Amino acid sequence: MEEGEVRWDGLCSRDASTRDAALENIRQAVLRRRAQISPIKEDPPPESSEGRLASATALESLNEMLARLLMLSKRCPFRDVREKSASILSNVQELGIRIPRPLGHGPSRFIPEKEAAARHQCSYLVNLHVNDFLHVGGDPKWLNGLENAPHKLQNLGELNKILAHRPWLITKEHIEQLLKTEEHSWSLAELIHAVVLLTHYHSLASFTFGCGISPEIHCEGGHTFKLPSVSNYCICDITNGNHGVDETHDSPAGSISTTESFCEVEALMEKMKKLQECRDEEEASQEEMATRFEREKRESMFVCCSEDEESAPTRDVSRHFEDTSYGYKDFSRHGMHVPTFRVQDYSWEDHGYSLVNRLYPDVGQLIDEKFHIAYDLTYNTMAMHKDVDTSMLRRAIWNYIHCMFGIRYDDYDYGEINQLLDRSFKVYIKTVVCTPEKTTKRMYDSFWRQFKHSEKVHVNLLLIEARMQAELLYALRAITHYMT
Repeated sequence: MEEGEVRWDGLCSRDASTRDAALENIRQAVLRRRAQISPIKEDPPPESSEGRLASATALESLNEMLARLLMLSKRCPFRDVREKSASILSNVQELGIRIPRPLGHGPSRFIPEKEAAARHQCSYLVNLHVNDFLHVGGDPKWLNGLENAPHKLQNLGELNKILAHRPWLITKEHIEQLLKTEEHSWSLAELIHAVVLLTHYHSLASFTFGCGISPEIHCEGGHTFKLPSVSNYCICDITNGNHGVDETHDSPAGSISTTESFCEVEALMEKMKKLQECRDEEEASQEEMATRFEREKRESMFVCCSEDEESAPTRDVSRHFEDTSYGYKDFSRHGMHVPTFRVQDYSWEDHGYSLVNRLYPDVGQLIDEKFHIAYDLTYNTMAMHKDVDTSMLRRAIWNYIHCMFGIRYDDYDYGEINQLLDRSFKVYIKTVVCTPEKTTKRMYDSFWRQFKHSEKVHVNLLLIEARMQAELLYALRAITHYMT
């Protein structure tokens, strides 16, 4: 990779001398940038506008290099690169230049760094994909706003917006509009490909926010150049734990006592046992099952997070999409009634899978495997208990998500959901799935307080795959209606 005359790719070499030469090149480049910055004096001389612009450009470039050096000093697998990067930063600081500090520690704001289950070294998706887009030769102009992208891609904006926030509103007319726009039209195979990508990345956004994934150190939001405060601590110090106060956030239980959390696990297991006994003894009628679904669907509308909760600040990405006011709205609010999507009429297994596989060969199989892996994954544990059949709990979580999207399974008793998922868990699920950017650490901590972080990460895997399947079902059903 090149950044002006700076080459960073040498740091990936297995040869120590190549890495050392690359680091020396970077050190010299940093010093050159430093020399281009106007010296700060008590009474600076008048400077031309061209000079000020050059100085500001040099400072911006220097800061980007320093942020990358900070990331290398913390994350590079080569010890010599870590140490030399830290040394360069220290030398720059001695020259009177502010150096960046990491905001937070570890990849997650919710999960302690020492937990292996949290090591999904991931940045916010926009940063990730912008960097990847440029790396493969993408046109930088496209990143200035959707209106700068080709018309064919711009035409996806409406479908993308509805898929992400209110997929139940997708109709065959939306599909027809994309397939019959003459010069900028999509083929059926291309549209299936696009829908798969859109739903996949919507679900990834839920995982990113649901696990509290932090930006990479060198990306926006991953570091700060702020000076220490009067008390010799800045916000970055506190977030990094450099303040000598015992942190309570390492435990998902927070301030809840171990005994109280233990009782919650025992109560949940007892409910699972009783529900299984009821299943064995009698089965509700189809009418009662339908009534319970409608009741749960209606109640899900009133599950929401508190408006005064603080979620993580995010960078402004509004230029990448249109109609920033469009967001999630419950499907039965304000007098609107959306017909129930019955899985017996259109399911992934019997309809969606074959349609995707026919028009996007092999991908249908890969998506199907992904759904099954997430749905069937279990260590047969629940907190401190082993050899537990968790299938009832996993199904309740999956079906609750689909219920929020108006999707009903005729053979499932939706009365089980209220027994197995308490309100705090429902708030977390709905937030992560429907408005992931509003997810807070308090929500993450408040459900399953005695469970392991790895079990909570598994919950997030269930949430994102159920969300993706729900979006796919509505889009693929509309495509099928168009085809028939």
